[in-house]
Amino acid sequence: MSDRFLAFRVAGFQHFGWRISNIERSTCLVTVARNRYSVPCEWARHTVSTRLYPHRVVIVAEERIVAEHERQPGKGKTVYDWMRYVPLLQSKPGALRNGAPFKDLPEPLGRLRQALLKHAGGDRLMAQLLDLVKAAGLDAVLVAAELALERAGPSGRVSPEHVGNVLARLTAPPRPQNVATALGALTKPVADTARYDRLRRIRAEQGAEDA
Repeated sequence: MSDRFLAFRVAGFQHFGWRISNIERSTCLVTVARNRYSVPCEWARHTVSTRLYPHRVVIVAEERIVAEHERQPGKGKTVYDWMRYVPLLQSKPGALRNGAPFKDLPEPLGRLRQALLKHAGGDRLMAQLLDLVKAAGLDAVLVAAELALERAGPSGRVSPEHVGNVLARLTAPPRPQNVATALGALTKPVADTARYDRLRRIRAEQGAEDA
């Protein structure tokens, strides 16, 4: 399809160009004004509406915005948002090694990826951590990555088991709140260490009788 846009200028609104575009299946990219921009992978092979504004690019599908990027000048550039590719890692964790979308991870995640990929199964563990961004939030996952890196020690070697523990803490259900109650013990416990001595004497006497 031609890369020409229908241009609009409506009173009170920004000037923008509009066109219908197809999303590349293998890369989840859409071409807008001779540059390519990423969209969520679930929209691969779909037809979308791309809207070109002076400073931004908006991709719309089914009457809602599914992606938005800062507009790039010139041509031949590719803009990725790594979080849009995380769902693909569940079936293709190896993409973490050479996948272009993951070259610009936030610094703690990039360091942790390099450390984990030295271990067998580290790619899957890293994929699990990135998958938590949607549920736990990026800030929480960044903190988890930093905690794992702090435990690496001078050698810089990250333990996959420790990362697994961090993941478990992130996904653990919240502790239930304490419930206020009027119930109380009729007999309050008393610190009495002598009772252990009495128990020992009773057990000793019982042992002697059995003999």
